Amino acid sequence: MAVAGKKLSKKLEEIYKRIKAEIPWEPIGPTPMPEIPDLRQWDMRLLKTYTPFYMPFCDLCCFCTYGKCDLTEGRRGACGIDIATQQARFVLLACLMGCSAHAAHGGHILEFLIERHGPDKKINLGTFIDLEAPNIRTVVGLKPETLGDLQIALEYVFKEIAHLLDSCHTGQEGSALDYESKALHASMLDHVGMEIADIAQIVGFDFPTSVAETPLVDMGWGAIDKSKPVILVSGHNPATSTVVIDYLREHNLEDQVEVCGLCCTALETTRYSDKAKIIGPLSRALFFMRAGIADVILTDEQCIRTDTPQEAAKVGSAVIACLDKAMYGLEDATELDTDEIVRRMVDNKEQFAILDSPKAAEVAVRVAMAIAPRRKKGWLAEEEAIELAKKCTNCGICEQVCPNLFSIGDGITEVAKGNFDVIRKQFNLCIGCGKCEQECTNKVPIFKIMQIAASMETWKCRAGRGPVMDTEIRNVGAPITLGTIPGIIALVGCSNYPDIDDIADMVDEFAKRKYIVVLTGCAAMVAGMKKDKDGLTVYEKYPPNFDAGGVINIGSCVSNAHISGAAIKIANIFAALPLRGNYEVMADYVLNRVGACGVAWGAMSQKAASIGTGFNRLGVPVVLGPHSSKYRRLYLSRKEEDDWKVMDARKREIVDTVEPAPEHLAYVCETKEKAMPMIAKLCIRRNDTPQGRAIKLNHYISLYRKYIGAGLPEDIHLFVRRDADIPLVYKKEVRAYLQEIGWQPREPIGLPTLIGTYPTKVPLDAVIH
Repeated sequence: MAVAGKKLSKKLEEIYKRIKAEIPWEPIGPTPMPEIPDLRQWDMRLLKTYTPFYMPFCDLCCFCTYGKCDLTEGRRGACGIDIATQQARFVLLACLMGCSAHAAHGGHILEFLIERHGPDKKINLGTFIDLEAPNIRTVVGLKPETLGDLQIALEYVFKEIAHLLDSCHTGQEGSALDYESKALHASMLDHVGMEIADIAQIVGFDFPTSVAETPLVDMGWGAIDKSKPVILVSGHNPATSTVVIDYLREHNLEDQVEVCGLCCTALETTRYSDKAKIIGPLSRALFFMRAGIADVILTDEQCIRTDTPQEAAKVGSAVIACLDKAMYGLEDATELDTDEIVRRMVDNKEQFAILDSPKAAEVAVRVAMAIAPRRKKGWLAEEEAIELAKKCTNCGICEQVCPNLFSIGDGITEVAKGNFDVIRKQFNLCIGCGKCEQECTNKVPIFKIMQIAASMETWKCRAGRGPVMDTEIRNVGAPITLGTIPGIIALVGCSNYPDIDDIADMVDEFAKRKYIVVLTGCAAMVAGMKKDKDGLTVYEKYPPNFDAGGVINIGSCVSNAHISGAAIKIANIFAALPLRGNYEVMADYVLNRVGACGVAWGAMSQKAASIGTGFNRLGVPVVLGPHSSKYRRLYLSRKEEDDWKVMDARKREIVDTVEPAPEHLAYVCETKEKAMPMIAKLCIRRNDTPQGRAIKLNHYISLYRKYIGAGLPEDIHLFVRRDADIPLVYKKEVRAYLQEIGWQPREPIGLPTLIGTYPTKVPLDAVIH
């Protein structure tokens, strides 16, 4: 095969065959199905400015039998590894776990849906979405038209995972920067895997798509009708929960059995049924299980409590493990007779793994209906809580083991006095790990006592809507890239929060300032778990459109691919840049022109690590919550000390812009008060027009004054290019400060790009449209 007169290598010939190169929907860029070295130069250019900053969680390496090896004070391990490279290897492993979780999820869903619909099932995401798979098109170079086409992309992801994991073996990679490049590669693949999973789910389960105003879903334990049999689904994979809904519908039982969910399976199930309820994020899992409200618990995969069988047994809830990722040592009853399984679960209280979704669904419903009338589902009375709390001596052990370091003992001793105010505030700080109760020397049932702190209020969460529509991108492309919409804020990730109210507060702050606010996963649920003075959640208060001031629940964890996909769509639909096998051009455009910032405020999982790092490779900075320092690595610049040179593509000359825009790629903040000014600042881009820059600086200054203190941010001069950039309301004050420090105006760059500032196969003309 020859392309543009050049004969292709055998490897490239095979890639072109797999991506159906003969279909000329777009010219093929330089990196279809990129391997580890193919985007390495882009990574190294990013890492030159955004240097990895390591925070070792452990100073030792215990990977092989040479160890333990002390890596402090410049020492190297027996294999030759130094401490920075060891931290980077940990980062890569975390990103690989996250990428593998989503890719395996996608693989299982594809297998399940192809069995149901066949490989030729057409991908149709609705009237307003033609660019159906921006990540797959950009990275793989394939335009998927059927479920079978998604398998081609997934096989590529699996192959790359194997090579990346290989590099983690003892006696392999010896460079921290190359491990970081590999982590960026794994995390880019994660966004491909997530996109595969969610497109398959949307097509196969008929989830909402091409619609903004999805239904509002009831959320919270107060929303659960405890008079009915209750089935709890927990995890991320909807292959079983949707079949439970199907079984209930087929047997006319949907109004007689309550189905509720924890974590992302809750979001997926409510995309399928308007009768399903959301309990809340992972941080509420242990609390809800110990409350004993669920008659049957179905687990699938990812972010499920590993002690689910033990906790369920304590309160008499039945358990069915539905996926091979987590079987808990249970007997595999997949091939057993259904009646026999039901009998043993009801009579003997046995727990099983059932890997056949229809069988698991039938068993769950039948068991729930059989045992529900026998079980007592009481909520703790205040008088009972007072008596239980009297066992507390406020010794302080619980505070020592609490990840959020709040004094649980103070709250419990106040309960003993009949005062519930402190424990109610503390409940919002609780991440649900259970360490306090485990370590309590007086065996105080802390989680049970917290029942009187847990609000029985019902909240609202908008059902996940899937991809951003192409029509929405056309409407907002210009104002986002010019800066007149100040930015896209993506709140994603887990529920390891310093305070659960932080998410709703940040959403409200940025939505009222006319940023576009998108949410996924646990953050999407938690945003709806706070009401304003009028009794409204942010989903009821703000419109669901992808436009200025909109608050949009994109969906579950795998729906994060639609956020990165939206950034790519801006480059392709609005800027008309070809995306096929053209990752560097897309990432360069996003970094320099799309004002977006991710916020993973409660990130705790390896999936959150790979999701965030994938955004980083695409040029989107991410602000992390305080616990995320435990990921071991940030991507930080040193402001003026670092390299802020870009190519002015129109003049074809390299220019030192001076301005750190965006300043960091991965940054930890301790409090929401510190985070919000930083989020606003990280939406600043080199391409901002004077009007757009003035709008962004107005928000940066006003958020700084609202949450940090009086005066101006000390780095404001770095982001003022000309007098027209200064916000009108702060003009006098900023001018005086700039004059005082000897600031000099500089010309904005007409078409900023990193292409041309580092070795790359991408020609400069590729970024000019």
